[in-house]
Amino acid sequence: MPASPSTARVINDRLALRLLQQRGPLTAGQLKQLTGLSRPTVADLVDRLTAAGLITVVGESDQQRRGPNARLYGIAADRAQLAALDVRTDGVTVTVADLLGRELTRAAAPIATDTATGPAVEQAVALVERAVRGARAERLHTLTVGAPGLIDPATGELRDSSGLPVWHRRLVGVLQHRLPGTRVVVENETNLAALAEQRDGAARDRDTFVLLWLGGGTGAAVILDGTLRRGASGGAGEIGFLPVPGTSGLPSATDCEGGFHQLASAPAVMDLAAEHRIAGHAFDKPQARGAADAAGLVGHAVRLAAGQARAEADGTAPGGPPEADGTGNAARFLEALADRLALGVASVAAVLDPGCVVLGGEIGQAGGDALAARVEERVARLSPLRTEVRASVLGGAAVLRGALLTARDSAQEDLATPPGVDPDSSSGQGS
Repeated sequence: MPASPSTARVINDRLALRLLQQRGPLTAGQLKQLTGLSRPTVADLVDRLTAAGLITVVGESDQQRRGPNARLYGIAADRAQLAALDVRTDGVTVTVADLLGRELTRAAAPIATDTATGPAVEQAVALVERAVRGARAERLHTLTVGAPGLIDPATGELRDSSGLPVWHRRLVGVLQHRLPGTRVVVENETNLAALAEQRDGAARDRDTFVLLWLGGGTGAAVILDGTLRRGASGGAGEIGFLPVPGTSGLPSATDCEGGFHQLASAPAVMDLAAEHRIAGHAFDKPQARGAADAAGLVGHAVRLAAGQARAEADGTAPGGPPEADGTGNAARFLEALADRLALGVASVAAVLDPGCVVLGGEIGQAGGDALAARVEERVARLSPLRTEVRASVLGGAAVLRGALLTARDSAQEDLATPPGVDPDSSSGQGS
């Protein structure tokens, strides 16, 4: 069924906004060429978007011809503000940006694991409110919250998950109450990281890939044919519960110990580093078991192993066994870690055949190409399905970036949609 004229206009407006967001300022002629729409249709959408305050003239093209056809139109950055909140078990980070996604301010606050639910929620909400005031965000349109755990696809709410603080689930409702004019959206942190890696990171050239999250915990996000797949209950990618060899038992419905989580989470990586006598500042802090601590050790091991390889190549390696300076231990640690990660990647490949897996999170980024190459080599031995393994470009910052991108897309689509029109109920395009 063809779209109604009003729906077609909204679809065209969204398309134009998406192009302006991705490519920067464009002339009406360039919009015509990129959208395939007729000249009158483009002229109408430019007038609509300008009247709505969503785009504005930001200059002229460098072409010889002057006049209306040379005007460059760009997103009106101050039309609305956006916010993104990255919620972890030990703290929160918030950023506020304009409609172009340019950051206006950023703030973070630790929240101790023994903090009661009420005070923890208040700390997080107060941080968001201070950031909004600091950015002078008078029109905060959308706040996207990235959190660990399952998101109910029917309600969009964070589901009760074993092992996660209660304040995570209470937070969204309090934010909506304290920011009544703002749309508050919650999404799984790994899903947001995958969207960011697809837009700005390691998977920019891939429509189908899986992000394997390696941080404080483990998770996966599935992008198939350019679309994020959440699963029937929102649990697609809960790879921490995947039964794998090498663990102390089997996972249960309420506990992922015994699953892939036991091999690849930050505490597991730190235990593996200790077994291989990888020294690092993280071990100077008895309570350090987080993603940043594990990532620091992995990065340290990568540098040690690379230094040894260079020294062997140019003949300057010191005499005696490699263990004397720790480099041999570093290489063996990376090999052992790659063995573990390959179990998860090979399982993903066997079920989804994505062709590409990105090692995300702080640990995936710290391992870099050295760890990714080791994992890819092992997966090639475990699976007949060709799977490229890449290191994250964005690391832990991908969650906040993905949340901001999601908020930006949501706000632009909402602002471009007149009341009473549902462009998602039909498909089609204007002439």
